[in-house]
Amino acid sequence: MLCRLGGRRLRPLPGLQLGVRDPRFASAPTGGARRSALPVWAVASVSAVSPGGAGGWYEALATSAPVRGAEELLLGAHSAVGLPWWGSILLTTVALRGAVTLPLAAYQHYILAKVENLQPEIRNIARDLNQEVAIRANQLGWSKRVARLTYLKNMRRLVSELYVRDNCHPFKATVLVWIQLPMWIFMSVALRNFSTGATHSEAGFSVKEQLATGGVLWFPDLTALDSTWILPVSVGVINLLIVEIFALQKMGESRFQAYVTYFVRAVSVLMIPIAATVPSSIVLYWLCSSFMGLSQNLLLRSPRFRQLCRIPLTKRDSDTPYKDLFAAFYAKFISRK
Repeated sequence: MLCRLGGRRLRPLPGLQLGVRDPRFASAPTGGARRSALPVWAVASVSAVSPGGAGGWYEALATSAPVRGAEELLLGAHSAVGLPWWGSILLTTVALRGAVTLPLAAYQHYILAKVENLQPEIRNIARDLNQEVAIRANQLGWSKRVARLTYLKNMRRLVSELYVRDNCHPFKATVLVWIQLPMWIFMSVALRNFSTGATHSEAGFSVKEQLATGGVLWFPDLTALDSTWILPVSVGVINLLIVEIFALQKMGESRFQAYVTYFVRAVSVLMIPIAATVPSSIVLYWLCSSFMGLSQNLLLRSPRFRQLCRIPLTKRDSDTPYKDLFAAFYAKFISRK
C-alpha cells in the first residue's frame, strides 16, 4: 500500500498529486610622446570608458561600484606593501583567493560530500517507491504516463525532504561560482582601466605610467601585450590541469557531464588567444588566479585538510589522494601512448 509508508514515502491516496487531472501538467504553449603598447583596436574598445564616452554596457561595467571597489583594493594593496605592481597584483590575488574562494571551495566540498553520502538512501527510496507506484498503478489501472508522473512528483518531494533534513541542497554548492566569477570579472576590468589610463592617478603619476615600469622578467611593461605568449599559454595550461584533475575525480560520469568537461576544456584553450590580446597586467592576474585555483584543488584533496574543514568522509575518499591522482594521470595520458 502506498499509504503504509506515511510521510516518508507516498502520502495516502487522497493526498497524492497524480498530475493527470491537474492543469499544471497540461502542455503550455591619453596623449604623449610614448606610443601606446596596445593595438589600436584595444585602445579604441576602452575609449568609451571615459566619462565623455558614448555609453553602453561596458562603460556601465567599467564605471560600476564593484569595479571601483576593485580599483581601490588594488591601489590600497600597492600602497600598503610597497612592492612593484607585479608583486601587488600577485599578493592581492593570493589574498583574495585565500580569504574568499578557499573557504567557499571548502564549503562546496562539504555540501557535495553530504549529497554523495545520501545517494545510497536515495537509491533505496527510489526502488521502494517504484515498487509501490507499480502496485497502485496495477490496482487503479493507471496508464504508464500517470504512473511516471506520480513517481516523479513524489520522488522529488522525498529527495527534497532529505536535503532539508541534512541541510545540503546541491544549489548551495554553486555559491562559489556566484562569488568567484564576478570577482574575477571586476578585478580584470579594474586592471584594464589601469592599463589603458582610463582612471586614477597617484602622486602625480598615472597608474598606467606606473604599470608601464612595474613588470618583471620578460614582461617589464604591464600595459603591453606579452609578445612571447608565455603568460597566455601558462594560463591555458594551468586551466587545463584544473579541468583534468576534476575529470579524473569523476568515475562513470554521465553524458551531460562529459559534454560539460569537453566544453570547459575548449574554453581553457580559447583563453590562450584571448589572453594574448589583453595587457600583461590582466594576464598576470589570470595566471595567479588560475595557479591559486589549482593549488586549492590539490589542497582540498588532502585528508588532513578535509578533516580540518569537517568535510564528511565519502566512499571515494582515499588515504593517498596525490599518489592516486598521479597514477590516474599517468594511466590516462602517458602509459596508453
